[in-house]
Amino acid sequence: MNLLLDQDVYALTERFLKALGHDVQTASAVGLSTADDSVLLEHAQQQRRIFVTRDRDFGGLIFVRGQGPGVVYLRMTPATIDAVHEELRTVLERYAETDLRKSFVVVEPKRHRYRALGRWRASSPA
Repeated sequence: MNLLLDQDVYALTERFLKALGHDVQTASAVGLSTADDSVLLEHAQQQRRIFVTRDRDFGGLIFVRGQGPGVVYLRMTPATIDAVHEELRTVLERYAETDLRKSFVVVEPKRHRYRALGRWRASSPA
């Protein structure tokens, strides 16, 4: 998948995603480390990348304003990074890139919520 990582995403997460074989860009690498949220989403959309962040404010931009390429919101701290990475792997294996476009996915330890077209789906371990 083609991903753009917000400046708040851990470098460990960047390495994790690259190790899984994803095409990863960071906001800082493309000169957007201090850019406004709208600019970040516009860049991700123009580059056909899904935006990955730890900033919960992007839901409003995606669904209220109808802006953006799709967002994966990582609810993690340094203490939960491994569990969130495992759930993130599940999300990236379960959903096609086209499914993640125009969606908002919240990834937490051992579960995620996927919202697209006005509906939520929750997933937890069986």
